[in-house]
Amino acid sequence: MENVYHALNRGVEKREIFLDKQDYLRFVHDLYELNDEDRVENSTRIFKIDPGLTSTTTRKKRKTLVDILAFCLMPNHYHLMLSPRVKNGIPKFMAKINIGYAKYFNQKYEREGALFQGRYKKILITDNTHFLHLPFYIHFNPLDLKYPEWRENNISSPQKTLEFLEYYKWSSHLEYLGAKNYGSVLNKKILDEIFDGSAGYKKLVETYLKDIQIDIKVSLE
Repeated sequence: MENVYHALNRGVEKREIFLDKQDYLRFVHDLYELNDEDRVENSTRIFKIDPGLTSTTTRKKRKTLVDILAFCLMPNHYHLMLSPRVKNGIPKFMAKINIGYAKYFNQKYEREGALFQGRYKKILITDNTHFLHLPFYIHFNPLDLKYPEWRENNISSPQKTLEFLEYYKWSSHLEYLGAKNYGSVLNKKILDEIFDGSAGYKKLVETYLKDIQIDIKVSLE
């Protein structure tokens, strides 16, 4: 573990920042397209192609700013697990993401002003326990939408929560399960080795849902 960060931000006044499927796809597309040292013309047009398709990789080879190890998009916020590849890679990448997506969102919905609540938060992962828990914390965030009691370690049906997570497509959870979702966005090598592949990851998810309270306190205030 070296220079791994948890980066997150939410909508101003806790407003929703993803209003339809297209918005989620656009942000995932930006995670791929804007992860580049070179300047990228990030059009505000509505993005029509699933970023998991290989058509997004036909442009010239990128010089990536960060490795994206895990991510999750929620209606009014997002979580990213990042490791910089170049000096100041994370602030450069986050500026591109927040500015680019806000420009798209404001044009699409004919609004003005800030979309995100100030500067993003960036938390350095300083110990192995936090590092090992963080991907599960990020991937379990969608449970807030239907099973918020997970945060109190009070899950009545681990199987139902597992099925719900497999239904929720706006995170890297499915990719680590072995499904083809948004693989071009991620660098899976580090976590795949730790999880022992998709089968090992699934077993760990089941164990966490049954037995382990993930005690990572993150404030978006």
